Amino acid sequence: MSEQNLMEKIISLCKRRGFIFQSSEIYGGFSSCYDYGSLGVELKNNIKQEWWKEMTRFQENIVGLDSAIIMSPKIWEASGHLTAGFADELVECKKCHHRFRKDFLEKDKCPDCGGELTAPRKFNLMMKTFVGPVEDNASVAYLRAETCQGIYMNFMNVAQTMRLKFPFGIAQIGKAFRNEITPKDFIYRTREFEQMEMQWFCLPKDAEKFFDYWLGQRLNWYYKLGIKKENLKIYEVPKNELAHYAKRAVDILYKFSFGWKEIEGVHNRGDWDLSNHSKHSGQNLKYSLGQEQEPFYPHIIETSVGADRSLFAFLCDAYEEALGGRTETFESTKEKEIVLHLDKKLSPIKIAVLPLIKNKPELIKKAREVHQTLKPYFAIQYDEAGAIGRRYRRQDEIGTPFCLTIDFETLEKNDLTVRDRDTMKQERIKIDDLIDFLFSKII
Repeated sequence: MSEQNLMEKIISLCKRRGFIFQSSEIYGGFSSCYDYGSLGVELKNNIKQEWWKEMTRFQENIVGLDSAIIMSPKIWEASGHLTAGFADELVECKKCHHRFRKDFLEKDKCPDCGGELTAPRKFNLMMKTFVGPVEDNASVAYLRAETCQGIYMNFMNVAQTMRLKFPFGIAQIGKAFRNEITPKDFIYRTREFEQMEMQWFCLPKDAEKFFDYWLGQRLNWYYKLGIKKENLKIYEVPKNELAHYAKRAVDILYKFSFGWKEIEGVHNRGDWDLSNHSKHSGQNLKYSLGQEQEPFYPHIIETSVGADRSLFAFLCDAYEEALGGRTETFESTKEKEIVLHLDKKLSPIKIAVLPLIKNKPELIKKAREVHQTLKPYFAIQYDEAGAIGRRYRRQDEIGTPFCLTIDFETLEKNDLTVRDRDTMKQERIKIDDLIDFLFSKII
């Protein structure tokens, strides 16, 4: 299977099985925007939940925040987003008038028609809007380009209300918006996206120690959730390529079909953010550890994850085209079957309940009872349409870890067959023991 073919297959699967749809599709679609379907929103929520648990429950001294999407435009002036520092170089074809980011082009000719390109000019990525009834310069505002600025705005609010022991972190999940010139590669580069960010505030002398700590923690998070080690690597951003705020930056790259691409960044932002906002706002954002030390601007170690990008990586890493029937007696005439080997914590549906035969009322009744028993505890599907093998394959294709089959023996012994997605092993479990058994496998 070619790399491009894999990309097409992932996109096809997402549309066919309700993971991701093109936004505004009945009107011809809206470029670079996507809607998450029933399975997609479950998968994305599971990823966000695992990140949130990792940061706020399994790590020490980190609390959450949910800041506004529209904030004072003065924030973006102070942060540098309204200057050339937050801009891409745009070129336009003189023949077809298509526009491109200069750094995406391998040649000096238009990739679409071969025409001559204009000289590059700076293009700011902020999404502009207006607040109030009149659209004039006084009412200009911006959709946030990153979630971290809301954290910096609330640094003192959190420090004073949560009584955290220093050093501490603030975590946030939320939408961000960038007016990308050349959005591409499905959900990898879009104009509306979701970030999972944590800002760790520490002593200046400890910044490098915590940088290395958080880089290791973030890599381990992906490994724990099933990403293959050979599909991840780190890239130390050279000094001459660092963002204006960064003292150091390391990108965590995933091996997509279109190349090694960033899914997360770990950054040492120094004291640039708090000191700059202190200067522009006139508010003192220095932190005090008590009388024994002068107040200081904490240094910040940032971990910034693209929720959509990481979801894309999890899908690609889990995707497998298995031999027909997934047995050693494979016949070459059988079509290949798709299996998503998602980590059980991420799978959008945890359990499928399947009566062996559709037209047997006693099996249907028992299967419905099992379904209702489990529904309060797990994301679950009930499926009675088609042969049992076809129903197994439908569940494999969306990554369901366990299928429960209710058969005639169930009616006699009050047990059922549990089928494992990855091993295809089947075992009989008493219905009375089912909840404890499934919790032990999934949680």
